[in-house]
Amino acid sequence: MKSATYKISVNESESVSAEVYLLESPKAIFVFAHGAGAGMNHAFMKELSQELAHHQIATLRYNFLFMEQKKKRPDFAPVALKAVEAAIKKSAKLFPKVPAFAGGKSFGGRMTSTYLSLVEDKQIRGIVFVGFPLHPAGKSSVDRAVHLKNVKQPMLFLQGTKDSLAEWNLIEQVCAELPLSKLIRLEGMDHSFNSTKKQNLISILALEISQWIDEQLS
Repeated sequence: MKSATYKISVNESESVSAEVYLLESPKAIFVFAHGAGAGMNHAFMKELSQELAHHQIATLRYNFLFMEQKKKRPDFAPVALKAVEAAIKKSAKLFPKVPAFAGGKSFGGRMTSTYLSLVEDKQIRGIVFVGFPLHPAGKSSVDRAVHLKNVKQPMLFLQGTKDSLAEWNLIEQVCAELPLSKLIRLEGMDHSFNSTKKQNLISILALEISQWIDEQLS
């Protein structure tokens, strides 16, 4: 698979790494942010991006600054949002005529939606949450979802029923109050999308994303 790597400036003196999987005729470009515990080159990120390519979806994966600098603590929101903004703008330059979607795994998805709740960006056609981190483990709350009411794009939630960072009844409640949302129930999967059942989880996730993107483009 053809790919290209980039350095994306997030401020006057700092930049983050990014990689794009290139397709001849992509139906969409997905700006894909990583979670709090692993960067853009984690196997999950790369494998899902590769599988999305089979569905004619190009991806731009990128690091947040804390991961680029090998720090353990995730960036505070104002810093993380700069990376989201820079990655979305880079995708627009690289794929000016391709429908764009954005989102990410856990923290990356939440930072993407936080950015889009504050900035009107008509280029982005929808947001994909690969496990929305609704609350810390063992601390049930919906506070992290408050900003979603200000998001104007359609939203896809891929959520495991055993996700300790999003109790199922709570994520159902959140999505029920968001007219533009779609919630996919992934039985038995946890926040890392591990399951006791033998399932090809990457294929499942890519298919759900592809089908939802088709719905948004139809």
